[in-house]
Amino acid sequence: MKTAILGTGTVGRTIAARLAELGHTVTIGTRDPEATLSRTEPDAMGTPPFAAWAAENTGIALAGFAEAAAGAELVVNATNGAASLDVLTQAGAESLDGKVILDIANPLDFSTGMPPTLFVKDTDSLGEQIQRAFPAARVVKSLNTMNAALMAHPDRLTEAGSVFVSGNDSDAKDTVTGLLKEFGHQDVIDLGDITTARGTEMLLPVWLRLWGALGTPDFNFKIVR
Repeated sequence: MKTAILGTGTVGRTIAARLAELGHTVTIGTRDPEATLSRTEPDAMGTPPFAAWAAENTGIALAGFAEAAAGAELVVNATNGAASLDVLTQAGAESLDGKVILDIANPLDFSTGMPPTLFVKDTDSLGEQIQRAFPAARVVKSLNTMNAALMAHPDRLTEAGSVFVSGNDSDAKDTVTGLLKEFGHQDVIDLGDITTARGTEMLLPVWLRLWGALGTPDFNFKIVR
């Protein structure tokens, strides 16, 4: 499958590398490819410069947001949640119409420090905002309740955890579910339409505090039934 990953941070790189490993054609989208490749210092989150990673992942292309999205069958939103709508707007509605958008971003607000709060919750979600902004796209919220390493390699844990999908289009959810199973996820739970993304996004305050309590982000939720 031809896939565009929007976002060059840890999440985007991890998902891109896993997709390439599984045989998918992958392009990472960024605002300015030349600037992205020319950076020599870690970003604000401490992520190492992209160029060094790209040199080790030569099968993955780099392009502007619009070019990456235009050539893709599946678009993965792996951006900072606060920038998601702006990035998808730069990608262009014409490049997103009819396509599956796998939204793995979270609406985290770091303006008052750590731990972050949510800038949308309760009666709305980032997933819903994206679907409203791009009504012809098929948005599926998933993978946002675990760290990047477990998104791509759930077998890092000794037991299978649960992963959730939310979206209005059943075929789009089937596409995402198939991809999740390729990654190795065994327990995929369809929560319903895109409004159910409110629930998974609101798991983040619990997730962040579990990270603090456990001293590691290498954990997942497991629904026992």
